[in-house]
Amino acid sequence: MNVKLRVLTAGVLFFTGQLAFAQDSIPAKKGQEEKIEEVVILGYDNKRLFKKTNDAVTTVTAEMIENRPNINALASIQGQAAGLQISFNSGSPGSNKITALIRGVGSIAGNNAPLYVVDGIPVSETYFRSINPDDVSSSSVLKDAAATSIYGNRGANGVIIINTKSGRFNSALKVGYSANIGVSMLQKHRYDIANSPETLRLEKDNETGLGSTLTDEEIANYPTTDWEKIFFRQAFTQNHSLTLQSGGKNLSNFTSFNYLDQEGIVKNTDFKRMSVRTNFNGKSNNEKFTFSSNIALTFSRRNQLEQETRTDINANVLQNPLQGLLTSLPYIDPSLYVDGQQLFNDFGAPSFQIVPYMLMDYLKPGNIPNRYDELRLLANAVGKYKFTENLSAQLTTGVDYSNESRVFARAPWSYLAIASRQAGVEFGGIEQRAEVRDVSINNVLKVTYEKTFGENHNVELSAFTEYLKFHRNSSSLSQSGLDPKTWVFGAGSGWVPFNTATPTIYRPTIGGTKNDAGLFSYFGVLNYDYSGKYGITATLRRDAAYKFSDENKWGTFWSVGARWNLDQEEFLKSSSLNLLKLRASYGTQGNQNIVAAAAGFNPIYLGANLVRSLTSTVGSGYGLNPQLSTTIANEDLKWEVLKQANIGLDFDYKNGLISGSLDVYDKRTQDLYSVQPLSAITGQYTINGNVGDMYNKGIELSLRSNIFNRQDFKLSVFANGAYNKNRVTKLAIGTTNPANPFLDTNNTSTLYGTTAEGHMLGEYFMVPYLGANPTDGRAQFLDRNGNVTFNPTNDDRRWTGKSFLPVYQGGFGLNASYKGFFVDVLFTYAAKVWRSDFDLDNLSSPSNIGVFPVTRDLLSAWTPNNTNTDVPVLTDITGADNSSSFSDRFLKDASYIRLRNVTLGYNFGKDILGNTPISQVKLYVQAENFFTWTKWRGFDVEGGFSSNQGGFPTPRVATVGVDVQF
Repeated sequence: MNVKLRVLTAGVLFFTGQLAFAQDSIPAKKGQEEKIEEVVILGYDNKRLFKKTNDAVTTVTAEMIENRPNINALASIQGQAAGLQISFNSGSPGSNKITALIRGVGSIAGNNAPLYVVDGIPVSETYFRSINPDDVSSSSVLKDAAATSIYGNRGANGVIIINTKSGRFNSALKVGYSANIGVSMLQKHRYDIANSPETLRLEKDNETGLGSTLTDEEIANYPTTDWEKIFFRQAFTQNHSLTLQSGGKNLSNFTSFNYLDQEGIVKNTDFKRMSVRTNFNGKSNNEKFTFSSNIALTFSRRNQLEQETRTDINANVLQNPLQGLLTSLPYIDPSLYVDGQQLFNDFGAPSFQIVPYMLMDYLKPGNIPNRYDELRLLANAVGKYKFTENLSAQLTTGVDYSNESRVFARAPWSYLAIASRQAGVEFGGIEQRAEVRDVSINNVLKVTYEKTFGENHNVELSAFTEYLKFHRNSSSLSQSGLDPKTWVFGAGSGWVPFNTATPTIYRPTIGGTKNDAGLFSYFGVLNYDYSGKYGITATLRRDAAYKFSDENKWGTFWSVGARWNLDQEEFLKSSSLNLLKLRASYGTQGNQNIVAAAAGFNPIYLGANLVRSLTSTVGSGYGLNPQLSTTIANEDLKWEVLKQANIGLDFDYKNGLISGSLDVYDKRTQDLYSVQPLSAITGQYTINGNVGDMYNKGIELSLRSNIFNRQDFKLSVFANGAYNKNRVTKLAIGTTNPANPFLDTNNTSTLYGTTAEGHMLGEYFMVPYLGANPTDGRAQFLDRNGNVTFNPTNDDRRWTGKSFLPVYQGGFGLNASYKGFFVDVLFTYAAKVWRSDFDLDNLSSPSNIGVFPVTRDLLSAWTPNNTNTDVPVLTDITGADNSSSFSDRFLKDASYIRLRNVTLGYNFGKDILGNTPISQVKLYVQAENFFTWTKWRGFDVEGGFSSNQGGFPTPRVATVGVDVQF
């Protein structure tokens, strides 16, 4: 059977021929069109005809993501599912700093990431750098209660299900090879940085810096350094995949091998991955017993900057080389740098004067190495036995195992090691080692009874039990003092021995943690269908989470969904509507991960002791004074509960001429984990508890039109969009100043900014900036009474109605082919999204003249001859500081439209290849992130939070590739 996969914005996975899970081939008679069946993949490997689903689900197929130059499989589905927002917070190769939100933010302090399931195994977002995207057959995005309540305690933020490819029974051996090579480049900023003559002129006019010592002629002829070439590079990428597929009567197999090597656009950063996957499917002769296994083993190595896992140095101009381009004066000569020792000899301790040289030393190979090795195993086994025609049982066991080791060092010859060495200490430098072993085990038992009563009544009843166990062990070792004569990175040599006579130096430190977690659930699902016209789905689930007290350990979640296939009614059967389905659902889901985790850490381990009072000793050892640290328990903590209503419409007119889906939803989160006041007699003023409510309301629309569908020419256009309105409706009682959270002693500050009732999460709370005063050029602001002020205070802040969470987002594009030529285009967009541009703030500060580079905007600052400007007079340092700390001057519109991907290629078919063993050759060129239309002036508009200052920009990527099938 020849199976083709296509993506529909309506969320349909199309299989040409029989259903994909029915494996046997039934050839079409000559002149007879193959029947197209529409299938969606739901939770726990449930597959249903799309026309019989009651769920809001979008499915992205292999055709839409194959051969994309993305390390992370999640990157390939961005912009292809309405209501799914994917943001990249780092462009470092192998980074897992990706934010995925389905239908907005559902928690203030807790986890907002969706549940990820790969081949039936729950995984964290870190796994997606370990999977070869070309192994993915489909990705299903589950959005409403009818689709997600089956996951109960983990379904509140939506679910993304990834299924990998498999072989087919009774098929000959097929071999495929694909490869692409490419180059990555820095996305251009639009800060319009002043060159050397312009910078020196500003310094001369303001009597500061080098410019104040030069003549006009010297200034005019001063050379400008291109710091982009110093700190960034064009990076090489190569990717190779080999696949083998075959199948006999009772066994089929898909095996793939992959090698990826991607350099980062910053020196000393790269990612290498080697992976092998083998997927088996089998059945007995009588087909009563079926089984499958999916095994994927991956080894990866990545070299990354220390900044990637230390957000505290994002804005540190002395330790973050990503700041180098925007903090290095254009007239400094980079050729003067030799090495760390000479830099220390010439300049001594760190200072802003030598920022570019310090960062050049940081990026010198071998000076600050930071290497991660990861071994990842994902495996599952599924066995199903059909006892009777109506009764079956299935057991699924999955394991997700990872072992990650890190080695980090400051080489003893690096400037940072030399400059931080204590007086009288002979050897500097540090080396740190860490290892983390993490394993999760998942067991699901499913018993299903299905029967058709009469001719029209079909009932399917399934009962499940699920058990998950998590274990994590970590260890760390750090050594201060490295002998440059014998030290080799990662070898363990050159460590200066500890001496008890000098206990404060060369002292190694060790550490370790152990975490165990578990979840247990039992649940049932009822599906009823009447004659293909009407359907009802009901889910009831009981979950137990280890982190709550016995009184709140169990949670109950449920959903009901229904549909009406109007196209099956007599009054529409003669119409051109192939599908017109009205559906509705309502239900609850839970979020037991009430504490948000850092990127790459599983939130299941966090918050384990919130219901326990703890007293610990800290600061002991080597003469330090011990202290007591006390944690007060909140035994009433419980699940965050989400209640969601959804009404949807799916339609298809004239066999795909126009098809799509429309969904309207109302998501309400109750018992939000947030701060609440506590009597000071306890020794602390606040404690976190279930005290908040919030809602997300929205509309999602997906459309596709197959305009031309001829043998030699095909053209389809598609678009999806989502609108989401977020509001916090309840916070803890007892706030002292609810109108101004900056003056509130019980301030509710979260990852998403300061929050107040009646406002959106992440809404900015600032003083309006009014530009430069025409009379004297001072920065002016609007106070709380509507008057102009030059000295705003916190009391003048107000809600702006602006947030870094987009109100509108989606994607659009086209797929076209003419004979062997093809083109695929995907745009993504976001609107009504705002972010603080701290880089522009720094470049616009007059106090940085002579210290750091500045933007050419300062050349249009207020003067007596230039009064019509919004740039204050350069002598108004106080006004500039107020602009930064109080006002919305640097709160910028981060809406955008981006050409996410464009692919041009040619398919050589069998008519050209003739009798060769090659069945198909595809050649293509591809571009990612090449054009962006936005008002944002920074490197990358796509950061997931209020600012990405000092972050690793996502690159532009151009590739050429080949795909050969034998």
